[in-house]
This record gives sequence, structure tokens and C-alpha cells, in this order.
Amino acid sequence: MTQLSNRITQLAPSATLQMAVLARELKNKGVDVITLSLGEPDFDTPQHIKEAAKQAIDDGYTKYTPVQGYPDLIQAISTKFKRDNNLDYAANQIVTSTGAKQSIANVVLCLVNPGEEVLLPIPYWVSYAAQVELAGGTIVEIPTKLENQFKMTAAELDSAITYQTKLLIFSSPCNPTGAVYSREELREIAEVIASYDDLYVIADEIYEHISYGEKHESLAQFDFIKDRVITVNGLSKGFAMTGWRLGYIGAPATIAKACVKMQGQFTSATCSIAQRAAIAALTGTLEPTRKMRDAFLERRNLILELLNDIDGIKTYVPDGAFYVFPDISSYFGKSDGTTTINNANDFCMALLNNAHVATVSGSAFGQEGCFRISYAASTDTIKEAMRRVKAYLGTLA
Repeated sequence: MTQLSNRITQLAPSATLQMAVLARELKNKGVDVITLSLGEPDFDTPQHIKEAAKQAIDDGYTKYTPVQGYPDLIQAISTKFKRDNNLDYAANQIVTSTGAKQSIANVVLCLVNPGEEVLLPIPYWVSYAAQVELAGGTIVEIPTKLENQFKMTAAELDSAITYQTKLLIFSSPCNPTGAVYSREELREIAEVIASYDDLYVIADEIYEHISYGEKHESLAQFDFIKDRVITVNGLSKGFAMTGWRLGYIGAPATIAKACVKMQGQFTSATCSIAQRAAIAALTGTLEPTRKMRDAFLERRNLILELLNDIDGIKTYVPDGAFYVFPDISSYFGKSDGTTTINNANDFCMALLNNAHVATVSGSAFGQEGCFRISYAASTDTIKEAMRRVKAYLGTLA
């Protein structure tokens, strides 16, 4: 019998990917499953980006590249940071990776020692916790409230910090809630961070371009903590490039250098063709991105209207990303006569098996009483999915 490492046997699989597998298994059996579990835009990559990739192949960009990324891509990212975020990152402070997920993993592995504490505001993206566990860190969860769109307050952050705290990881716009932090909220958080000299922050901004209110705000804009903030971004969400796998960081030079060293032992550089396409994405028109954002806003409004028409589901208005994270705890203890809903896992499995709608349990994100719906789907798909959900939930008593 193969003796696998404790590291892998103790590692939980990604809940979002696991639900996608279950949905595919049902589809392969001929079941008409609507999948609202994956965080993937249902749009195609913009044409000018695809053309840049084709040109890159014809131009012979098929060899190994610098681990950090092509110099002209690094320059494009630096220009983007200044243009969109008013952040100054020099070339030696930027690293490209095979997706923002690897960017985050690099930073966690470079900063966190075994036993050191990493703060995660609940709910949090599923891979944050797994990556901290792989680094041997200790997860400290910070509870938040639906009434505040699940946003962490400065006071909640301050109360969670101890002498063992090394890192805070959070996202804005947030996965799974769609919450967006305002400039004032970020300033209050920055002031707390400033009072702890050894505390670093990963600010995950992958959903930057899918924000429905005022302009996106970055934590690193506050100069008095910039040297302890690692800004993470990428192309998957805002440019519909999930399969291209291109993420990047802006960070203090010592951390960026460490990430290059770490990545050099795992994957080396990311795909050369994706890097050439990324230059086109970051320097070209944002009109396709704006159209996607406008479509997501229409879908958000639609799904909230439909969810609010279902008794027992408690919602809020997310200001970004393409998720809603409703509270469904009122259904716990109810039964359809065969299945009893005891928790969010039961709730999502019941929806999959009976309504044939795939979603993700809130427990995967550290929030037991909720579930995540991705509305990165057509309006007709959303309407049919919510019709099925409402019909099934109406059978529970």
C-alpha cells in the first residue's frame, strides 16, 4: 500500500473543484445539471488578446522565459499599477506566476513559518486556508457579519492579532461574498496594521475590474504600510482568461526576490504565450472588460430579485465579483421526506441531487450557515436555476 505524506493526506480538496466534479458526473449520466459553482466568466477571451497570442506563436515565443516574467510584461504590469491603482512598483518588485493562486502560494511559503498565525476574515477563498496549512501556519479566523456584507472591521482585525501573527490575507472585491472595501474602511485597517511592525498583508485584488460602485481601492495606496503589503492580481476574472493562467504580485523587493526563488524550484516561469497575451490585455482597450462588468451587474440584480422571492433565504447586495453568499440557516433541520438538511453541505448536496443545481457550501469558506452562488451564467440559466431552487426548497418542511 502506498504511504502518502501526511501533508497530502491531511490536505482537503478544493470544494469548488470538487462540486464541479460531482456536477460533471451527473451530467455524464444524462442529468441536466446547471452549474453555478465555479468562479469562471462565461465570456470568451477578448479578440485582441487572442490575436496577440497567435502572433506570439508565429514570432517564436516558445522558449523558456525569465522566472520573473518577460521584461516588457513586467513593465506593462508596473504601468498598470500606476494607471489603475496609483501604485509605484519597480521592476524588481513584480513577479508573474501561473495564476494568482500560485502568486499567493509563493508569498505564503516565503513568509510563513510553522506555528505562525495567519488571519483569515470569514468567509475566505477556499485555497487561502489550504496554502497556510501547507506552510505549517496556524489559521486564525476573524468572524464577520452579513449585515456588514461580511466585511472585516478594523476593530475585528485588531482584536485577532497576537504576538504570533505574521500575515493577513483578504480579498476586495471578495470571493465568496462580492464585498468591496471602501477607501475609508481600508484606511482604518491600514492604521491597525501600522501599529504591528511584523504583520504583513496579502491584498487579493483579482476581481478588481468587476466592481459596481466607485473606483477600486488598493490597500497598498497607504504609504505608511506599503512596505508590508503584497498586492495580488491577475487576468482570469477581468479578462475572461481563466485557462491562460497568468497572475502577478507587486511587493517589497525582498519578498518579490524570495518569490522568484521559490517559483524557480516549482514551475519556473509561466507560459510564454500567455505572457505575450497578457501584455495585450494590460496595455489594450478595457472596453470588453467593461461590457462584461455591466453584464454581471445586470445578472447580480436579477439573481438578488429571484433569491429575495424565496422564503428563508437572507441576502445582501454585493458590490463586486460575480457571487452571492446568502444565509440559508433557516432551512437547517428541515426535510423533504427523504433527506434532512442539517448543514450547508447537506443543503448544497440536496440542491445538486434534487434541483440539479450545483453551488458551493459555505463551510468551504469557513461560514457554515451560507452557500455560494456564482452568477457567471446567462440570464436564462440564472432564471431556470432559481426556479428549480425555489421549487425544491418549497418541498422542505
